[in-house]
Amino acid sequence: MALSNPSHGDDPQVVPPCTMAVLNDEKSRTDLLHRLRRAEGQLRGIQRMIEDGEDCLSIAGQMSAVRKALDSAYVRMTVCFMEQELGAKLADKRGARADLGPMLESMEALLGKIR
Repeated sequence: MALSNPSHGDDPQVVPPCTMAVLNDEKSRTDLLHRLRRAEGQLRGIQRMIEDGEDCLSIAGQMSAVRKALDSAYVRMTVCFMEQELGAKLADKRGARADLGPMLESMEALLGKIR
């Protein structure tokens, strides 16, 4: 039975919004922060290029690189989240967690191709 949500009255058919988990793996969090700091540095570089009056084609190339870096960070964060949540759900199933690695690597490669 679904839980009721006070903003929707007492309708038992209304399911409350899902709460996303926090990324708990310290290595993954550190990697993600490094990726974001690199993108931040690239953005500062683009700002300097604009201030210095560089040509639009060069600026556009750098903007494209930042977009790719952010897309890559997003995909990595998504895969880390999936790994964490699936690992927690499968923790009690023998050998299931070990099977996640190759599947998640494939998922990351596939997600990376949609950029």
